[in-house]
Amino acid sequence: MFEIKVEEEFEAAHRIVNYPGKCDRLHGHNWKVELKISGSRLDELGMLIDFKAAKAMLQEVVNSLDHRFLNELEPFSEINPTAENIARYIYQELKQREIFCNDSVHLAAVCVWESPRACATYTED
Repeated sequence: MFEIKVEEEFEAAHRIVNYPGKCDRLHGHNWKVELKISGSRLDELGMLIDFKAAKAMLQEVVNSLDHRFLNELEPFSEINPTAENIARYIYQELKQREIFCNDSVHLAAVCVWESPRACATYTED
């Protein structure tokens, strides 16, 4: 089994509604997002997926969040934009990509870091 990982970053503000502390107030993060892709077969070049293609896919989703107030965006107007929910959102957006509609390339995980020491990872069961 092979696994590749690419990373992107974005800056955005949010608040955790009803949080019993200062995170209920508007604040921002320099978010880091890790995308992990796995599979057992390589293409004719010996790649699972080109790093450039993986980064472009991730960048497209991350760009929609960059320099935004996340609470105003769908689906975060209905759920808190926690690191966990952001990881799930990015995963679900990427899962729709054509590359993941076959058995040779699998979207393994999305990890969202809200600080250098705190992250949340989403995978499907």
